[in-house]
Amino acid sequence: MENKKKQKNERTNLRALFLDSSPVGNRSALVSEDVVNSSTRRVTRSQQQGVSVLPKKYPLRQSRSSGSDTEQLGEISERDIKQRADHDESPPRTPTGNAPSSESDIDMSSPNVSHDESLAKELSLKESGLAHRPKRRRFHESYNFNMKCPTPGCNSLGHLTGKHERHFSISGCPLYHNLSADECKVKASSRDKHVEDRMLSQRQDENRHSARQQAQTERQLRYKEKVTEMRRKRNSVPLKEQKDKYTEHKQTHCSSHEPLLENITSDYDLELFRKAQACASDDLEKLRLQGQVTEGSNMIKTIVFGRYELDTWYHSPYPEEYARLGRLYMCEFCLKYMKSQTILRRHMAKCVWKHPPGDEIYRKGAISVFEVDGKKNKIYCQNLCLLAKLFLDHKTLYYDVEPFLFYVMTEADNTGCHLVGYFSKEKNSFLNYNVSCILTMPQYMRQGYGKMLIDFSYLLSKVEEKVGSPERPLSDLGLISYRSYWKEVLLRYLHNFQGKEISIKEISQETAVNPVDIVSTLQSLQMLKYWKGKHLILKRQDLIDDWKTKEAKRGSNKTIDPSALKWSPPKGT
Repeated sequence: MENKKKQKNERTNLRALFLDSSPVGNRSALVSEDVVNSSTRRVTRSQQQGVSVLPKKYPLRQSRSSGSDTEQLGEISERDIKQRADHDESPPRTPTGNAPSSESDIDMSSPNVSHDESLAKELSLKESGLAHRPKRRRFHESYNFNMKCPTPGCNSLGHLTGKHERHFSISGCPLYHNLSADECKVKASSRDKHVEDRMLSQRQDENRHSARQQAQTERQLRYKEKVTEMRRKRNSVPLKEQKDKYTEHKQTHCSSHEPLLENITSDYDLELFRKAQACASDDLEKLRLQGQVTEGSNMIKTIVFGRYELDTWYHSPYPEEYARLGRLYMCEFCLKYMKSQTILRRHMAKCVWKHPPGDEIYRKGAISVFEVDGKKNKIYCQNLCLLAKLFLDHKTLYYDVEPFLFYVMTEADNTGCHLVGYFSKEKNSFLNYNVSCILTMPQYMRQGYGKMLIDFSYLLSKVEEKVGSPERPLSDLGLISYRSYWKEVLLRYLHNFQGKEISIKEISQETAVNPVDIVSTLQSLQMLKYWKGKHLILKRQDLIDDWKTKEAKRGSNKTIDPSALKWSPPKGT
């Protein structure tokens, strides 16, 4: 009994000693006797896991009163761990996911709050199994690690410029250019050194007396002689071994690698070409990081077409090296597509086209229509189809353009004939389709050009003495345009009709509109009724008056004049 009393007194004294040694403002934090017994010694981080607490558990928090700081350890939920890990301002983790820490012992009552707090967080992360999660990639935040370089066998590491860790396009692929990532870095360092030497020499030349015509310096003369000597030493006739090497490389890699360029020109000119490739690749990488180039999406976001920059609506199957850029530059006359503004500017300086190829079959004012044969002008028609697919959802024809005729509408000014829209039709259509595909360019929409194209297609059908109809399925905008056109045609016909009896066949022969389209339009206008076993067409005067009002406001500028057509049906149709 006496021993038990002694032990109880010792525990009471220890408890009193602990409460006396703690700050006054923190005595409200009660702990069990087991914790009191273990609080008199220094506790290591490995021993913290064995510390027992009261049955009531508290979250980890920091309390401050009377200038002293204490910490209460308790159970931490997984959600709190994730939130604290996201806002952790501790040193960055290593690539393996482990944070640098000290193995020295700590005192639970230490006033160094930041050090204790970081160790407590590390302990909680270890207990929850989140300690090995990497905090952040070392690459740029815009890198998408699901993307891959399209070159076969490439792991997307390295860059042609030697300045980036990864690449996602052929323009930055070292393997495509028959190089390794280390060779690209070596070449980058040599280019930087060459630039520094050149800047140094330019600063030295600026110190010379400025004159309108300065003589070449000795350094410049030596460099000129060196370049001339390098170009003279080039062996213009490749050896048989070199020819065999080129042939083997071409057969092995085909188009997945760049052709071997050695001995095609001098080493000096080849090095200049390599520098130009690296500069262009670096510019494309900067545009990609700025969001102007979206590599890996295979979706062209915008096109530069003449003086307009157009946002695209749908995917078009352009070659992959162009589709990955995100933005295309197009010549509005020959429809050739290019990768950059510089290439477009150079092309426009030498492009001789000012209007579409083919025959001009209609002209009134500034509006002209050209008939282009898909067999005679295949490249132009293919480019036109690829351009149209950017704004059409149901288009499936891209490259097989030979069986079709294309009718391209343009608006002329002092710079040339600008593309407004077009429609295509089969040369021999068994179902009498007068339109296979129709498009109005976005910058000319809602201006009456769509109805002009439709009216022109029916004008050709009238000349051919046929009844025409557009090929199905129609796009949403196409269906709206055709319904509006059929409505105007019927209201105009009923307004001018003076008889008492009318037939669908007569309307079809007069307007060249298919009877099925006429009936569907009459039904949508609620002008077709069935009464006493007969179908009746109601002449709704309110609709006719509305049409006359709109026709008067529109004027005659956006209408097709049949007398301006100079065309005869192609032979064999």
